[in-house]
Amino acid sequence: MRKRVETFYPVMTTRTLDEIRLEIERATDRRAELLHVLAEGHDAAVAAEHAEVEETIATLWNEYREARVRGRFGDRDVIIKRARLEERLDRAA
Repeated sequence: MRKRVETFYPVMTTRTLDEIRLEIERATDRRAELLHVLAEGHDAAVAAEHAEVEETIATLWNEYREARVRGRFGDRDVIIKRARLEERLDRAA
């Protein structure tokens, strides 16, 4: 008797490109404010917040690029499955 294996696919909430871009703009504005404060003199708390904002901006840009690719080419998992199937068919031929 075969055991039934259930797979769990997490539900991802996909934001639109405009939503991501808006959040990037907000984070960029905040970064500019923090840089102005840091230009007046070093403050460890502000420097730490600046580092966090920089990391957030990098993460948002990655999300933006992934969303653009997903919108243009489709879901990554589907593309990989299709490529593997084509590869198997090529080997079998």
